[in-house]
Amino acid sequence: MSREQTRQNSFFGGAAILAAGIALVKVIGAFFKIPIVRILGEASYADFTNAYNIYAVLLTISTAGLPVALSKMVAANHAVDKERQVQRIFRVSLAVFLTLGFASFLLMFFGSHFLAGLLHDTQAATAIRYLAPAVVCVSALSSFRGYFQGHAYMVPSAASQVIEALGKLLIGLPMAYLAVQAGKEDGVCAAYAILGVTIGSALALLFMVIQYARARPAIDPAEEVSGPGDILKELLAIAVPITLTSAAMSIINLIDSSVVQGQLQNALGMAEGESRLLYGAYSGVQTIYNLPSAFIIAITASIIPNVSAAIARERQKEAGRVVKAAFHVTALLVFPMGVGMCVLAEPIARMIFDPRDPALSGSLLAVLGIASIFVCMVQVSNSVLQSYGYERLPIGVTAAAGSAMLIIDYNLVAVPSINIHGSPIGTLCCFTIAAAVDFYLIRRLTPRPPRFFRLFFGPALATAVMGVVAWGSYRLAHLVLGNTLSVLIAIVCAVAVYGFLVVYLKLLSRSELKLMPKGDKIADLLKLP
Repeated sequence: MSREQTRQNSFFGGAAILAAGIALVKVIGAFFKIPIVRILGEASYADFTNAYNIYAVLLTISTAGLPVALSKMVAANHAVDKERQVQRIFRVSLAVFLTLGFASFLLMFFGSHFLAGLLHDTQAATAIRYLAPAVVCVSALSSFRGYFQGHAYMVPSAASQVIEALGKLLIGLPMAYLAVQAGKEDGVCAAYAILGVTIGSALALLFMVIQYARARPAIDPAEEVSGPGDILKELLAIAVPITLTSAAMSIINLIDSSVVQGQLQNALGMAEGESRLLYGAYSGVQTIYNLPSAFIIAITASIIPNVSAAIARERQKEAGRVVKAAFHVTALLVFPMGVGMCVLAEPIARMIFDPRDPALSGSLLAVLGIASIFVCMVQVSNSVLQSYGYERLPIGVTAAAGSAMLIIDYNLVAVPSINIHGSPIGTLCCFTIAAAVDFYLIRRLTPRPPRFFRLFFGPALATAVMGVVAWGSYRLAHLVLGNTLSVLIAIVCAVAVYGFLVVYLKLLSRSELKLMPKGDKIADLLKLP
């Protein structure tokens, strides 16, 4: 990969490419997730979610820190033209990825019944086995993504995500439908639905191998490189703290799933089938709640290699500019999404899932909508701390905040009048605490910390107005129209008002827009100084 190719990918240039890919993935995902909840039903979808939660934990342990460490090391060496060292780093990383992925596969495949029992959902065992091979594929896939992202070349990563999503849609959805039509039991139907994840990841891996073969640069055979042991030591020094941070949250979420379903069954006396219905409803609205954080992956993936490269060149001002822009754009994106989910929670749930109990789904989504804002801020904050070399700090923050969530959920879910509602409340408390602590650490430890109040005030003001418009326009439209049309009208009105306020209040600066593709032309069009 040429240095000229890398220069063409600025921070938000790379983020924009990933964001476009993620947007397409989310569109494809909507065509999967909306019908899959309807096809499987809430109980079978709970089996699907529980299997995926176990997969997510093992995948996090296998891949969460390593791609970040790989991209950081690749970016730092590529910035000073050490291409042979880059290739050595990649090969060592790939070996580690595959080892961890295969170990996770063995645990999921041969320990599926044990894992399903931990979540109080014995029906999920078949789905866990069907998902096991995907861990190996995605582990290898993550190594290639880390390599390309370290070069600030985001196209292969974005394309591979689209391939994964298409596999899930074009294979998983038909398989689930056929299983339901054949009258198979809930756990088997969930397994058929999840098969698309495994096949999609395998196809995406094949694509990335081809891209890597085409993009390998010429290297200088005389260049001195570190030994595999030294590279592994440096890789793990960066990756292990990041993995522990990510794995801590994934493990806490897995424990939380067990706690919530266990309390519904043990404290409230529900049968497994009844608790699966409630947890399935909660899992359904979580697919909407996860939307903002999925878009922020594009920003976090670009923060670490770009800040690391700036620090390697001793350009602290440039690093601070990237951090400030990342937080500001994150706020501009996630504030309106979170508030929109909150004020239109029940109408959105009716439109997308047509749940058994729309009021239940709506009340769960309303709390999760606000929580999604803090989730995104924690994602960005952790990436910033990690890019400055403070990889260990987010571990303690995550563990403390996650422990608070478990305590809150354990106690609230056991209250009959609260039951499943305790889980989103615990999530909101968890990420509010984590975001507050992360902001404090960034202010104290980074050379050019952002001024958070100044960055967030404008987006918060515009979002507040937008929220009122969204709520009011839905109520007015719903007087004469059905739910779906009223929701769409409310969203259009909210987007129009929010877009106008962003421009009118000049919430995007020319300097931030210059980080994006065609940013100068956009700034000229908006007449920004």
